Amino acid sequence: MHSVLLSFIKRLLMSLGALLLLAALLFMAGNFWVLASTARYIDTHLNECRPHDVAIVFGTSHWTRSGLRNPHFHARMRTSARLIADQRVSHLLLSGDNRTQAYNEPRAMWRDLYRRGVPSQQMTMDFAGFSTYDTLARARDVFQLEEALLVTQSWHLPRAIFIGRALGMDVTGCVAEEEPAAGEWRLRMREWAARIATLGDLYVWGREPYFLGPAEPIDLDGSTADETEAPSISALGVKVDYRAAQLVQPVVDEEAQ
Repeated sequence: MHSVLLSFIKRLLMSLGALLLLAALLFMAGNFWVLASTARYIDTHLNECRPHDVAIVFGTSHWTRSGLRNPHFHARMRTSARLIADQRVSHLLLSGDNRTQAYNEPRAMWRDLYRRGVPSQQMTMDFAGFSTYDTLARARDVFQLEEALLVTQSWHLPRAIFIGRALGMDVTGCVAEEEPAAGEWRLRMREWAARIATLGDLYVWGREPYFLGPAEPIDLDGSTADETEAPSISALGVKVDYRAAQLVQPVVDEEAQ
């Protein structure tokens, strides 16, 4: 009886070990697929970034949990402002989370870029960019973009480009100016898991955007937007049911997308 029990435990441990090894191999293979298939579409230096009509700027919190300025937010804003100044893009789609009235990533980006000299008519806010997937699905289906330049950090770009291209968009990436940041290793580790989740979203459970709404094509010829303040959510035709939305923290460490 004792030997039978030992044999069973041994087989169980071997099976668990084999499953863990298989999971690890699939985890590494999935990440390698995303990284390898997108590397040629990423430009590291701003003067190498390929011109596009529109750049999609991914939102993140203006502040860290510790109350300090988020270096990733400001890197994205500096890079986006330079893309406009250098005429590498003519319009910015600012996409981020505005799921609660107390937290508004697109408006924070708009105000920062406006202070950096970006004209209001060259910016459009997307208030329902709750995730990287939502941002890109809405860019295609709501804002009617077939191609775009993506602006975010180097560790986030492979996943963003992979999603965009899987959705049929012709996207390339421009790395936001890199800055050393405390605890960035946690974000990079989390991104490894997020890439695997993305493969599931795209090829297993068929994820849908949280909110789409009617088409709102971007006017690349300019508009009569107010030059002194960001337009309201209702003015842009984006309506979110705040009561039905899940509560999110007003400050996060960084890219929750």
